[in-house]
Amino acid sequence: VQLQASGGGLVQPGGSLRLSCLASGSIFRVDRMEWYRQAPGKQRDLVATVSGAGKISYGDSAEGRFTVSRDYAKNTLYLQMNSLKPEDTAAYYCKANIQEIGAPWRYYWGQGTQVTVSS
Repeated sequence: VQLQASGGGLVQPGGSLRLSCLASGSIFRVDRMEWYRQAPGKQRDLVATVSGAGKISYGDSAEGRFTVSRDYAKNTLYLQMNSLKPEDTAAYYCKANIQEIGAPWRYYWGQGTQVTVSS
């Protein structure tokens, strides 16, 4: 099983980005999927969560500017980020609770995608 995050890049303040996280491999079921972010020298913080049942919650860092969504058929998690600020600069990671075929549930992390907000 792999989590592949993409969509990061360099954007000016006030701009937008859409991140994607694709879960692939011998997947039987996917439960919770989440976005985290980590700025240099800081701890990794929760940005948003989508449960297996579709319940959505946000961490403080989302501040009403981010919208998380999920395509269950494609095992893909998205994060739409609007009105980006320099303080949103961080590596963004996805995390998912996945059950492989014939195996117990476990958490997987993606490799991270860098978001840089700068003029």
